[in-house]
Amino acid sequence: MARPLVLSVVVTLVVIASAPAQSSRHNVVLITLDGARGEEIFGGLDVATLRASLSGQQRVEDQTVYRRFWAADAATRREKLMPFFWGTLMRHHGSIAGNAALGSQVRLTNRHWFSYPGYSEILVGRARDEVITSNDPIRNQSLTVLDYARRALKLPREGVAVFASWEVFNAIAESQEGAITINAGYEPYAHDDASVRALNVLQGATPTPWDTVRHDVYTARFAMAHLAAYRPQVLYLALGETDDWAHDGRYERVLEAYRRTDEVLRELWAWLESHSDYRGRTSMLLTTDHGRGVGADGWRHHGAKYPEAERTWMAFVSPHMAPRGEWRAHLPLEARQVPATLLQWLGLYWTQFDPSAGAPVTHVSQN
Repeated sequence: MARPLVLSVVVTLVVIASAPAQSSRHNVVLITLDGARGEEIFGGLDVATLRASLSGQQRVEDQTVYRRFWAADAATRREKLMPFFWGTLMRHHGSIAGNAALGSQVRLTNRHWFSYPGYSEILVGRARDEVITSNDPIRNQSLTVLDYARRALKLPREGVAVFASWEVFNAIAESQEGAITINAGYEPYAHDDASVRALNVLQGATPTPWDTVRHDVYTARFAMAHLAAYRPQVLYLALGETDDWAHDGRYERVLEAYRRTDEVLRELWAWLESHSDYRGRTSMLLTTDHGRGVGADGWRHHGAKYPEAERTWMAFVSPHMAPRGEWRAHLPLEARQVPATLLQWLGLYWTQFDPSAGAPVTHVSQN
């Protein structure tokens, strides 16, 4: 029986007066799983949700996902669902906050609790509630951490790259169109490799049920191709299926999406570890844009009218952060802290990005 990874921590948020010395290049990778709620991240298959998603005389025990992912305790279930994330990344390389059962909180500060406001908070470092009120593809007027990193590090356009399943990231991720590399939705990715060109054709031949969201496998494959070809210093991978299958009430597909995402993480980590310009020089931050509602049908929905949809989670894999496993008993973290944390890892002055943004998570120590 797997044991939960538990880490008792005290979090101190410190405003740094100067940037750390940068003796060599450091890279950052931001990964978001759209609408990925804590119940699955920390507990794996939720049998009550699976039961609520079934119709007629269907039995939970007869479902393929039940036989594949069920176990009696949460630690075993979550590792069955995401074996690389829990068995390797969190156990040996990183830590994660947001498990309410351990007194760990991560939350949004925006009041809308849906995608564009959540992603903007993650990239801008503060809520823009009066400006961003819908998921419409309206250009983000605020400087994003991606914009700032490219300018501050004097990187080429390819050096800061966003690969997203949802097409609205063309508006979310940059305030000046064309400043960074963005590939989102059903856009083809221009590349010389024949296999990438084949994927461009195939993604159009395998449409999803959603007009603006492609399958995550194409997003991940294009991101890996860009990583190999251009060696970006800042990479953002924004996956979407964990949210969209939930909206459709397809809980079995939600679980399968988590499992596929785990394989993406395994492949990405293996690549980073196999290249000297990334191995030991790369920090990853994983999080989500919003939580979900509670109750028998709440898992399908989110937004301001769904209590607890502001609860999220945040995971860190970085040579700058020593602890491993789960956090407990700490000051709440907020989504608005993501930009400053990324910038500090890059050796940049986060206050020059936006002094009103959330401060970085700068120190974690055991009691």
